[in-house]
Amino acid sequence: MHLRPAVCVLALALGACASTQQLACTGAGQSSIHDALYFGTAKPGGTVSPEEWSAFLGSAVTPRFPQGLTAWQASGQWRGADGAIVQEASHVLDLVHSDDADSEQRVREIVAEYKSRFQQEAVLRVKARACASF
Repeated sequence: MHLRPAVCVLALALGACASTQQLACTGAGQSSIHDALYFGTAKPGGTVSPEEWSAFLGSAVTPRFPQGLTAWQASGQWRGADGAIVQEASHVLDLVHSDDADSEQRVREIVAEYKSRFQQEAVLRVKARACASF
């Protein structure tokens, strides 16, 4: 059991090293960041309604990333801080954006706003380097 924390620390350290490597894009590809954000819909007293989600996209996401986004519904499962496994409807938001401090701040603002507005414990963010072309 004492090995598990050491393995986690090692995995995080290696992951941090890997993230510093630059991705070489070829042709029309531009170096970008691909963020996938996972938003649960269970909240105290109910769920995030389709209208609330749409309003969130319109007021919190689109103004920060007007160049475009992709969103879809999903079914999710995660373990909360209390140890309970929660299954709930979810929304996934895909963003492809520049690798700069401004874009990073805007993604963090979206996460913080969702957590605050809908009383969420967490929003999962998966961030990866990508080559994007249009």
